[in-house]
Amino acid sequence: MSAGAPAPGPAAGGGPAASWPRMAVATLALAGLLISAYLLLHRLGLVGRLICGAEGSCETVQSSSYAEFLGVPVAGIGLVGYLVMMAVALAGLQPQLAGVRRVSLVLLALSLPAVAFTIYLNALEAFVIHAWCRWCIASATIVTLIFLASLADLVLGHRPAADRRLT
Repeated sequence: MSAGAPAPGPAAGGGPAASWPRMAVATLALAGLLISAYLLLHRLGLVGRLICGAEGSCETVQSSSYAEFLGVPVAGIGLVGYLVMMAVALAGLQPQLAGVRRVSLVLLALSLPAVAFTIYLNALEAFVIHAWCRWCIASATIVTLIFLASLADLVLGHRPAADRRLT
């Protein structure tokens, strides 16, 4: 490293403080992906009864007509969404994209509609289906945390490369 070059760190987008939101998004998306895969396998009849506690609310929710949206299993939509968010977060951790604001905006643009869809699904559970699926609640928590981490990623200010060279 030359004497005039800034040391990698949070302000340069290269340190751990700058990358923790994207690491959090990738890790949370992996957990969401696994939950969605489990629920999708159940919906497709490839696994038996859902493991969800004694009350069986997961079965009630997953066997309802609301377990599909426009003919597509909701768990499949979740699986694809989590996969895309994980891929973007992992790509954003690469050195050439570490300080790129566009990655932060894409993560936010992906997670915001996911949160809105989750609110809709939770409202269906509460007011229409009258049953709560623990896996769905876990997924709702995960997608909310992904949104918050995406927001933190944007707020922490991944500055454009030209700005970083000036400091």
